[in-house]
Amino acid sequence: MKLHIPLALAALAIAPLSGHAGDKVQVHGSVQANVFIPDDPDDYKLDKPVVFNTYADVGLVSNYVDAGLRFEFNKWPLPQYQVLDGFAGWGVPNIYVKGKYKGLELTAGDFYDQFGSGFILRTYEDRALGIDNSLRGGRLKVNSINGLRLTLLGGVQRNYWKWNRHTQVYGANAEVFMQDYFKGIADRGANWMVGASYVLLNEQKQNIVLSGTDLALNLPKCINAVDVRSQFSKGPFNVTGEFAWKGQDPEACNDYTYRPGTAAMLSGSFSKTGLSAMIQIKRTENMGFHSDREYKGTETMLNQLPPFSYQHTYALATLYPYSTQDRRGEWAFQGAFAYNFKRKTPLGGKYGTKLNANISYIKGLHYGEAPKGPNGSMWGTDGPSTSFFGMGETYYFDFNLQIEKRITSAFQLTFMYMNQIYNPRIQDTAAEYGYDDVKSNIFVLDGKYKINKKFNIRGELQYLTTRQDHGDWAYGLVEFTYVPWVTFSVSDKWNCGGNQGHYYQFGVTGNYKSNRLMVSYGKTREGFDCSGGVCRWVPETKGVKIDYNYYF
Repeated sequence: MKLHIPLALAALAIAPLSGHAGDKVQVHGSVQANVFIPDDPDDYKLDKPVVFNTYADVGLVSNYVDAGLRFEFNKWPLPQYQVLDGFAGWGVPNIYVKGKYKGLELTAGDFYDQFGSGFILRTYEDRALGIDNSLRGGRLKVNSINGLRLTLLGGVQRNYWKWNRHTQVYGANAEVFMQDYFKGIADRGANWMVGASYVLLNEQKQNIVLSGTDLALNLPKCINAVDVRSQFSKGPFNVTGEFAWKGQDPEACNDYTYRPGTAAMLSGSFSKTGLSAMIQIKRTENMGFHSDREYKGTETMLNQLPPFSYQHTYALATLYPYSTQDRRGEWAFQGAFAYNFKRKTPLGGKYGTKLNANISYIKGLHYGEAPKGPNGSMWGTDGPSTSFFGMGETYYFDFNLQIEKRITSAFQLTFMYMNQIYNPRIQDTAAEYGYDDVKSNIFVLDGKYKINKKFNIRGELQYLTTRQDHGDWAYGLVEFTYVPWVTFSVSDKWNCGGNQGHYYQFGVTGNYKSNRLMVSYGKTREGFDCSGGVCRWVPETKGVKIDYNYYF
């Protein structure tokens, strides 16, 4: 911790000193503070009556050198982060210096990167979920060769306020743009990219012993992962294919079994003015990839499997979200269709009509009989066998239809219908929900009315009907906005078919130049908070929340 401050000051000093005369240096950054004042601190076993997460980023950008750092103070974090082992703390966890010259870019310090779709490498930050799995080390990007993009990197991964120094991560990524080498492709207005990636995980942690025995695993020190992909587009058509393979990687997420992991994806899309369609297929098996084999959580996750479930924003549509199954594996199918009915047509009317339809269907893999290892577990075996096209039980299903219609120049209406099947047996909270699939129908009506140039009002009515879990839910929201300065809102989520009661919120949001302040009071329901197919369990809370953001 003591080394962070002088290192940070040195990094920021390099940028202005290393630029040429007249090289303009730009300063940018942000400040974020999230505060929670509970009605009763004893309900959350808090040491302080006020808890908060705070972040401050600052960066310097010039023609040849960039530098930046982030300061975090999370010593007394919000309730949903207190359950994360090692999250609490403060200091400078992110610092970097980047040199740039004629298509070459060299970074030293902390950085984020992604190879392809992220099957074998994706490091990123998502503060809402408490994820920051950056790499600390070095990275070289080569963009100076026509038609080629090359990345080489190496480092150790952040694990909140420590780094997994017992594991080194090395990677290489190359993408070749064939239209730059074959004139016939470019002449036909087409683009064709071919890419390949490689990741080497060198893990020295070798002390995995079966509980209750003196049996230890012969663990591989090096885990190799490769990814190949291709993307072709011409006019309104786009086709993408990708395949990844991960070598033997016994870890907590796969019960210390030795079967290699695989991921395959095929995607096709069509898009032109007023019409678009997309279909995607994905199969993954044993593709959890962590920098510490004893961790199951997202804090040591090196990759991310792209979600094939629609990312909803309406409150009741997110009540039963799907979490991508990197450990169990899955067959996932997704399709989307959008069409704009033109103005002055029977279905378009005076202002036109937008139609969006989405479907997600996710199945488990079909596993054979599980082999028996010591103590009757799969520990130390290859795990159960699978057939490539075999499918098991349904994990998730979602069909939703959305219609956006402008009724008048000032009034716009959105209607959504959603049919959903949610399988609680694949979630860690199966005991909470029971073991029956939750089958629900969801109806949403969202209206926006522009009173004049300065005043807008928006309202939502939602209803979820189901015979499983806690029964039916209703939701209502009203927002009043004085553009662009202030928004007042009130909402209530009511478990009208069960005994969980009301979850109400009263809030006001203010914007002034680069400042945004939101203050709210209410009660939130415990459940999953998800983003990009990654989910984290959050507790029920009641109290005052203050969120402040400033950008410069």
